[in-house]
Amino acid sequence: MALFPQTFIDEVRAAADIVAVVGDSVSLRKAGATYKGLCPFHGEKTPSFNVNRDRGFFHCFGCGVGGDVFKFIELQDKIGFQEAVRTLAQRFGIPIPEMEATGEQRETAAEREALVKIHEVAVAHFREQLASPAGARIREYLLKERGLTPETIDKLQIGFAPQGRDALRQRLLKQGFSPLQLVTSGLVSRRDDGSEVDRFRNRLMIPIARDTGTVVAFGGRALEKNQQPKYLNSPETPIYTKSRTLYGLNLTKGDLRKVRYAIIVEGYFDFAQVYQAGGFPVVATCGTALTPQQAQILHRFTSKTVLCYDPDSAGQTAAERSSELLVAEGFVVNVMTLPGGGDPDTFIQKNGAEGFREQLKHSRPYLEFLLDRAAAEHDLTRDDNRREFLKRMLGVAARIPDPAVRDQFADRLAHKARVTEDVVRAEIRKAAANRKTELPAERVPSLQGHVRKAEKGLIWSLVHDPVGTMQWLGQLEPEDLKGLSTANILRTAQELEVRPEDVPSALMERLSTQEAELLASVAAEPSAPAVLPDLCVVALKYVRLERELADVQRELNRLQNMGDSGPASMALLARKTQMVRALEAMKPPKELQ
Repeated sequence: MALFPQTFIDEVRAAADIVAVVGDSVSLRKAGATYKGLCPFHGEKTPSFNVNRDRGFFHCFGCGVGGDVFKFIELQDKIGFQEAVRTLAQRFGIPIPEMEATGEQRETAAEREALVKIHEVAVAHFREQLASPAGARIREYLLKERGLTPETIDKLQIGFAPQGRDALRQRLLKQGFSPLQLVTSGLVSRRDDGSEVDRFRNRLMIPIARDTGTVVAFGGRALEKNQQPKYLNSPETPIYTKSRTLYGLNLTKGDLRKVRYAIIVEGYFDFAQVYQAGGFPVVATCGTALTPQQAQILHRFTSKTVLCYDPDSAGQTAAERSSELLVAEGFVVNVMTLPGGGDPDTFIQKNGAEGFREQLKHSRPYLEFLLDRAAAEHDLTRDDNRREFLKRMLGVAARIPDPAVRDQFADRLAHKARVTEDVVRAEIRKAAANRKTELPAERVPSLQGHVRKAEKGLIWSLVHDPVGTMQWLGQLEPEDLKGLSTANILRTAQELEVRPEDVPSALMERLSTQEAELLASVAAEPSAPAVLPDLCVVALKYVRLERELADVQRELNRLQNMGDSGPASMALLARKTQMVRALEAMKPPKELQ
């Protein structure tokens, strides 16, 4: 792979403030010399994600992930190192040097760039059609029936796809895009007979963007009563994954950070009305069930949510499922049920922003919502219904992670079911104890448990005092590193040909993901895990000598078992005596042995 020059990488690193970069997606608060927030890479309720501006590192004590500003962008955007460097250079206005790349890399990058440009052209095309005479009836529909203002229509970039067979396809072909690129984009469909037509025809077009604002897909709403399906969405493409996209987040992420909660709605027009009402931190799920990936994206901005789904049975069932999914991802969840059987779109059109704000104040904790909904579905005057109600709610209670909240829920449940609190609490605890949970894969490097204090001490000092540590590190010989979990980290540091003060950043670049996470984990500790680096070096030499002594003892035992007491055995015995004396003389502090 073609590489950026080291001088350019260093320039980008110097310009890229890691607190500012991480702060784009994580709400950070200063805590002493570092900044803390909720980890964007796993669900948590208590902040364990630390960012150190001075050292240029981040580390999560919960899941073990860590690294420098480039590693953060790699993990956050799921891209490689070179692309992370490019992303940060573009953000901080640093000119990018020309690079040679392989044909395959150029082809992949060119394809994704072409797909983005195709969507840019499509947005312009659909908006032009909406503004044309043919779009007059659609403009009337948006303004009068949907109650949207011209400003909202512009901000959402809503457009119109006419009935014609392939107007967009022809426009894209004239601009130099290939037929294969058009089909890959999802905007053109290839029929069984080989012919190609526009995917969206006679539809209201709603662009779907990443949280950066880049349009990557469309939702098309039918304009005729009998037109099916009512909503036709773009298929998944190399630049669009539905389960990882939250509609409208690009417009409201600032509001989410400001008020520290999110209102989640289902549809495009639900979002449009809530957004138009002003100042509400709203996102939509693109008309699909909420996914864990969407919840994880949302967690980058807030840990509190209010679900505002349709009041019909399907909508309330979706709210129930979404509530439990969000709680499992570490969210505090409320549920907002609008009166009169209306969805957010129709409710706001009738009652305005203040009416919606008033209902928002009366949103309920999700457990109350689940309890009331289940109670309404059962006649609790009958014993068989009460048993069914209790059985259903015990399953909910068993999934509540906080024991104190479980007990509070038990009291409410007992009151509803007319059963004593002690009985319900006992059943809930039994259900929680018996519930089988599947633990997520551990992300903390497996080698970390086998790292000696002396190794950690050297790594910590390499980051916090590289000038003083490098001279001691140079005293370690190849045999001293043999068998150490951190051998490659220390060896790589020895081989660096950079100024000592540049060692931490240069070292991070050259390590594997697992090694980089270990380095960041150790560096994030508030104080040195071990004493001075010179004693750490002594301790590692001591480990080597112990290992060599064990080898000598095994060989000596073998010869003695064979009855060999000749020169070879005597030489080994003499060597063993020398080694024992050396170990006694070298003896490092007990905690480093």
